[in-house]
Amino acid sequence: MPLEAGLLEILACPACHAPLDDRTADETPELVCTGHDCGLAYPVRDGIPVLLVDEARRPAQ
Repeated sequence: MPLEAGLLEILACPACHAPLDDRTADETPELVCTGHDCGLAYPVRDGIPVLLVDEARRPAQ
């Protein structure tokens, strides 16, 4: 279930403050940081983004 556009506009990566890419329609719903040096993927559980750096998945290297 995609997030509302208004909500996505105000959310940012807590680590680097870059915008987030909405990938909640994927099999594993998450918001992915668009920052070139960051790229953390934050899980979305029950429609609620978990924007905690400790919960984020590191990008594949």
